[in-house]
Amino acid sequence: MSLTQIRSQFPILDTQVYGKPLVYLDNAASAQRPQAVVDCWKGLVEGSNANIHRAVHHLAAQATDAYEGARDRVKSFLNAEAREEIVFTSGATASMNLVAFSYGQVFVNQGDEIIVSVGEHHSNIVPWQMLCERKGAMLRVLETEENGLLSPAKLQGLLSERTRIVAITHISNVLGLVNPVKELVSVCHEAGVPVLVDGAQGVVHEKVDVQDLDCDFYAFSGHKIYAATGTGVLYGKRKWLDAMPPYMGGGEMIETVRFSGTTYAPLPMKFEAGTQNFNAVPTLVPALDFAQAVREEKAVADEQEAILAYVYDALMQDERITLYGTAREAKVPLFSFAVKGVHHEDLALILDKMGIAVRSGQMCAEPLMDHLGVTGLLRASFAPYNTLEEAKYFIASLNKAINMLI
Repeated sequence: MSLTQIRSQFPILDTQVYGKPLVYLDNAASAQRPQAVVDCWKGLVEGSNANIHRAVHHLAAQATDAYEGARDRVKSFLNAEAREEIVFTSGATASMNLVAFSYGQVFVNQGDEIIVSVGEHHSNIVPWQMLCERKGAMLRVLETEENGLLSPAKLQGLLSERTRIVAITHISNVLGLVNPVKELVSVCHEAGVPVLVDGAQGVVHEKVDVQDLDCDFYAFSGHKIYAATGTGVLYGKRKWLDAMPPYMGGGEMIETVRFSGTTYAPLPMKFEAGTQNFNAVPTLVPALDFAQAVREEKAVADEQEAILAYVYDALMQDERITLYGTAREAKVPLFSFAVKGVHHEDLALILDKMGIAVRSGQMCAEPLMDHLGVTGLLRASFAPYNTLEEAKYFIASLNKAINMLI
């Protein structure tokens, strides 16, 4: 596929904003959907809208096949060992809350320790804080290196005999750096400690092989990788999922229900209580097909590298701008920065008038903002459908916006 062919699959990219062509650079918050995903969702709603796993009629069978087919596709995409290790949720937030509650219920007790990094999204901080409050455990914080990366050596120094789990991000949604997850996991496993990886950004920018990473849990959201909203994945090693109690109770997660006691369904159904998002989950199939296809296109890789090089150099060379997450060798095309004497939201509003969609604020990472000594940042995040021409327009527009405000 050429870049033109890729862009043609996203009708929203033809949108005009204040009379200007849309330049969508808020992909780290949510990606746009290709026509194949839209068609999949529409086809399910119009052609096989029925509850799954329950009835024996034709529509129910079709809906169930589509839903379970998505599980097989995710298993393949992540190279999980078994389809039972793939649990569907409403998003990465729900996936990480599931682990914090269910794993914590069994394996975390008073006086135990949980490690998270300073660069985590709130979704990989708050659930662990809640667990610590319930269990009387302690949350310990792994700081980044000066360049923004997580250090295996630093993590090793933080581990103790009381550490019960480590929760870290694959790629920070603020810093845009690929952390050395495989090495971090290895350090933890040497100490007998399992690892949860927040892959909300990682699965978008990196080829993820959970068996190679050897992580114990991996979580991501469908809407960040072109699928419908309200879709999420939790990969978990079977040994942990088997040992963990259900997160929620209700229909479909049971084997038998008696007032004398209830037994639970086998994996993965044990963690999928209630009516699932059966019209949305199957959109993971065309979404992941698209993600895999563009990842293998040299033209796309070349354009993304050109964007990364151009924007990185432009931001680093501008003395008015401070870029956070500067380890160039680990950088993806996601840039968060501050402009001296200018409020990030003012910049975002002016850029919006120029047709450019960016993110401003704390980006659900307030502890990291405190660590960096800022109240908020401006973020531009690029996807495979973005072009070098758009990157150049962004930098020119940013310069114009800064000059208007200083």
